[in-house]
Amino acid sequence: MENFVVSARKYRPATFKSVVGQASITTTLKNAIQRKQLAQAYLFCGPRGVGKTTCARIFAKTINCQNLTPELEACNECESCKSFNTNRSYNIHELDAASNNSVEDIRKLIEQVRIPPQIGKYSVYIIDEVHMLSQSAFNAFLKTLEEPPAHAIFILATTEKHKILPTILSRCQIFDFNRIRVEDIVNYLEYIAKTEGIDYEVEALNIIAQKADGAMRDALSIFDQVVSFSNNHITYQNVIENLNVLDYQYYFRLTEDFLNGDYADSLQVLDELLSKGFDAQQFITGLSMHLRNILVCHDPKTIPLLEVGAAIAQRYKEMAAACPPPFLIEALQVTNQFDVAFRQSPNHRLHVELMLIKLCGLNQKKKSDDSQVEDSSNTTYTQPQALTAKPIQSAKTNQPPLKTSIHTTSIKNALSGSSQKEDGQKPDDSKTELNQPENNILGNSEENAVSQDEVLKAWISFAEQIQKDRPAHFSLMQLYKPILKDNNAIVIQFEGQLQIDLFNEIKKDLLTHLKKSLSILNIDIVEEIVDNIDDNGKPRLYTPDDKFRFMAERNPALIRFKQRLNLDID
Repeated sequence: MENFVVSARKYRPATFKSVVGQASITTTLKNAIQRKQLAQAYLFCGPRGVGKTTCARIFAKTINCQNLTPELEACNECESCKSFNTNRSYNIHELDAASNNSVEDIRKLIEQVRIPPQIGKYSVYIIDEVHMLSQSAFNAFLKTLEEPPAHAIFILATTEKHKILPTILSRCQIFDFNRIRVEDIVNYLEYIAKTEGIDYEVEALNIIAQKADGAMRDALSIFDQVVSFSNNHITYQNVIENLNVLDYQYYFRLTEDFLNGDYADSLQVLDELLSKGFDAQQFITGLSMHLRNILVCHDPKTIPLLEVGAAIAQRYKEMAAACPPPFLIEALQVTNQFDVAFRQSPNHRLHVELMLIKLCGLNQKKKSDDSQVEDSSNTTYTQPQALTAKPIQSAKTNQPPLKTSIHTTSIKNALSGSSQKEDGQKPDDSKTELNQPENNILGNSEENAVSQDEVLKAWISFAEQIQKDRPAHFSLMQLYKPILKDNNAIVIQFEGQLQIDLFNEIKKDLLTHLKKSLSILNIDIVEEIVDNIDDNGKPRLYTPDDKFRFMAERNPALIRFKQRLNLDID
C-alpha cells in the first residue's frame, strides 16, 4: 500500500512564491538576497502554523543555491538544492531549543559554527522554539550571535517573542508573521482539493478556515480529517457534523426570536443545542460573533470584515436589513456581560437562559418606548385645555384644590406672575412653573415622596451601569445598601474610612443619578462609620487571624495543632 503523506507535509511551500499570506516578509527576504545584504541573525516570530520554519528553510535553501532563477527562487537542480530536497544537506542545521536548552547544548552549537560549509556559501542554523532556551544558554549564545563567522547565519523561530531577552532581540532582524486570512486559506484549500480530485463546497472550506484560526497547518490537518470522514466529498453538513460546529441556521433562528420577542422558541433552541452536546460558553461566544457579523453588514465599508462564504454573507445582509444597529449594539453588550460572568455562575444553563430572555426583551422594550413617545406626541395639542382648566374645589367646603397627577396652571395667574400651589400658598414670583420648567421634570421634594424600595432600585441601577468599568465600586455598592431617613436623606453605613474614601470617588455621579431617577432635587447622601458587629452582635470575620480565633474558640485543639507544626496564619 502506498505511504500516505499528510497535506501539511505534502503541500508545504518549497518556494517564496508558494508561501501563503506572508507577501511582505517573502518580498523583503528576496530583496535582501538580490542586494546581497544578509544579516547574521534573523528572528521569525508569530502564531503557530503561519510559515515561520517553512520560510526559514526556503531562505536557507535559496541563499545556498548556485543557479538562482530570475525570480530569485532556488533552481532545484544544483547539488546544494538536491541535497536539501533529499534531507542530506550539511549546510542547513535545525535545532529544537525545547529539548536542547542547556548551556552545554549551546556550547556544542558554538563549536559546530566554526566549521565552514562543504557545498555552498553559508551554514544556516535554524533554532526552533528559541524562547525555550534557559537564561544561561541565552547568555552563552550572545557573543556568537553578534559576531559569528562570515559563513554562519542564524534563523531563530518562536511563538512567544516576549520571553526572549532584549539583548538577543537587539542582535536580530525581527520579522513578525501575521495570521493567515480566511480568504487565503480557502483559496489554498481549493487548490489542494482540485489537485487531489476532491469534491467540495466553498461553505465547507470556509468553516475549516475559520476553525483553523489563522493557522495553515491546522487548516490542512482539519482538511485531511474531513476528507476521511466525507469520503472525498466535502459538504457543509459533513464539516459541521465532524467538527462539532454550530450551524448558522440556529443563530439566524435565534435572531428572529429576539426581534419578535419569542423567548419560548429561543429556550427550545438552547435545549436542542445542549442535548447535542454543545458547550454553553462556546454558544455565547458564537452568538456574539453572529451579532457582530450582522452589525458589520450595515455599512459597505465594514462588509469586508465578514469572513464567511458568499451564500452565508447574503443571508447576513438580509438579516442586517431587519435589525437596527442600536438593537445589535445593545445585544452585543448583553452577550459580552453574560460571557464574562459565565464562569462565576453556579447554574450555567439558567445563566444562558436569562441571557436569551433578556435579548428577546430588547426589541420589545424599544417598541414600548416608541409607543409611549408617540402617545405623548399625540396629546401635545390638549395641553392648552389643561392650562385653562379651573382648579377642582371641594364640594363641601372652600378647601384648597385636591391633589391630581397633572399639575395645572391658570393662564390668568401665569400672566400675573403667580401660580397657586396644591396647598393653597402663593409661591415666589421667581419660582413659577412657567419661569422654571425644570420643576415639572424633577418635581418637588415635598410633593414627590420616595420610598426605600425606589431608592434601592435606583441604587442597583447605577451599580449595574458601573459594573464593567468600575468593578471595585460595584462590589462596594453590592455590599453596602442605602437607608432612607427623614427629609430625603440617604444614609450609608460603612465600617471604616477606606470604604468611605472609595465611595467618595463615585458619590457625585451617584447623587446625580438618584436625583434623575427619583425625580427629586432635595436629596443628600450621608456616610456613617459603624462598629464591626454583625446582626447577631458578634464581630465580623475579615482577616485570617479573626477567622482562626473564631475557630479556636469552638475547637481549642487547633491552637495546639498550630503550635506543634509551627504554622503561620496567612
